[in-house]
Amino acid sequence: MSELKTKPTNDSVEKFLKSIEHPVRRADGLTLLEIFKEETGEPPTLWGPSIVGFGRYQYKYPSGKEMEWFPVGFSPRKQSLSIYIMLAKEKLEPFLKKLGKYKISKACIYINKLADVDEKVLREMIHSSINLINHKNT
Repeated sequence: MSELKTKPTNDSVEKFLKSIEHPVRRADGLTLLEIFKEETGEPPTLWGPSIVGFGRYQYKYPSGKEMEWFPVGFSPRKQSLSIYIMLAKEKLEPFLKKLGKYKISKACIYINKLADVDEKVLREMIHSSINLINHKNT
């Protein structure tokens, strides 16, 4: 099996976020940093070159393979902000109905800018995900 390429680093999260060229994406990234810190109570970690994750847990695939990952995080990509929330589809859907403008894939929620979504709903999603993971790990 191949090894996961996205791993935690010791690189500075703030330095990474401040280096983003797009001014709205940079500002949104710095705001997300504060939101995620407040809702998780966890310090941020840069995973790979561009994902900011909060907390850690052992994720187990249906195949039985395990990997270390983060319960919540984000990445200010060129096209959009990628939001990582580790909630099952049925737990995520009630939040998504109230979130605002977004797109979704299997692993991420994509938003163009923070102004497109309801911050309170985003905070609830983050809080629910981190609490679920912390509850599983106790």
